Amino acid sequence: MNWNTLIRQTHRWLSIAFTAGVVGYMIVMTRGQPPGWVGLFALVPLILLLVTGLYMFVLPYVRGRGRRTGG
Repeated sequence: MNWNTLIRQTHRWLSIAFTAGVVGYMIVMTRGQPPGWVGLFALVPLILLLVTGLYMFVLPYVRGRGRRTGG
């Protein structure tokens, strides 16, 4: 398994964890004001999603530099 495949799979699993965290937070909010640490269940995957998403966004630009020919 190469590095890019691992990043993409991690990004997919993090999106599932983020969605579960948001749904869990909504459920806890129906029972009153939740403690502050409950929000971390959604915030931590969101930060990691940002990192992996930015990596995948920048990858084609970094890869394409060496392959272009002058015109």
